[in-house]
Amino acid sequence: MSEIRKPLLHVENLKQHFRINRKQTTKAVDGISFDIYEGETYGLVGESGSGKSTTGRAIIRLYKPTDGTIIFDGHDISGKLSKQDEEYLRTNMAMIFQDPMACLNPRKKAKEIIAEGLEIHHLCSSQAELDEKVNSILDKVGLSREQATRFPHQFSGGQRQRIGIARALVMNPKLVIADECISALDVSIQAQVVNLMKDLQDELGTTYLFIAHDLSMVKYISDRIGVMHLGYIVETGTTDEIFENPIHPYTKSLLSAIPHPNPIVEKKRIALSYNKDEEGVDYEAGHEHVISETHKVLATDEEFAKWTKQVA
Repeated sequence: MSEIRKPLLHVENLKQHFRINRKQTTKAVDGISFDIYEGETYGLVGESGSGKSTTGRAIIRLYKPTDGTIIFDGHDISGKLSKQDEEYLRTNMAMIFQDPMACLNPRKKAKEIIAEGLEIHHLCSSQAELDEKVNSILDKVGLSREQATRFPHQFSGGQRQRIGIARALVMNPKLVIADECISALDVSIQAQVVNLMKDLQDELGTTYLFIAHDLSMVKYISDRIGVMHLGYIVETGTTDEIFENPIHPYTKSLLSAIPHPNPIVEKKRIALSYNKDEEGVDYEAGHEHVISETHKVLATDEEFAKWTKQVA
């Protein structure tokens, strides 16, 4: 079915390298490819430093990609952007940032922060229409209209993140990149924010790229998952495929690290360790092996034979 559907976002061989000095270059993202379809949530998971946030920032063009192709809703946004493509990108793609305090202007009121995109792109014909859109999104994210005149420091962490979500969704974008948007919040608030995002997705039909390292939350919100390590997507599949039939040892190590709520089961849980150099795994030599239409793993032929043998 995915072959018939046209992806909303098509990323092919994306590379994002940072030059440190004349001799050193950090390969934060090193040739990844994936598709995101309209109305779905694609979870990108991996430990800190695996390149997840860099991927999100390269897609929304906060960074200029070193190499690769990014097609967003039929617009090529990977090279030098034309004025029309940049306008389309800025009005149809939005980002929810990781730190709910650092990403809000401390000198602006909540309503001014939320309305900024609408004002910059002249999407409202009158002040009354602008106020109506801001008030409407405040209601949707569970903030009262009276709170709209407060400054960011007058809100709790969860409320600040709701402002960040409101700012991203007020322009009704087709794609929202949620970059670790719940990691700075308490567990109870995390659940509220994720439920809110799911409700808004059902109501508005928004598509999410959900970047996180908490696999239990990713399982709850995502339709498909890409597992990222050291700049490579090592395994991708539907949520069920990744959780019930993991192939790559890195995916298995991530899943084994999820704590279990039952203390008796938790006591017996064995966390697997994974070291790519010790195991002799070579990402550069590997290529994509297809397990099913939606399930793929990055491996050499020898590695793939060994891992599938272990599963069997």
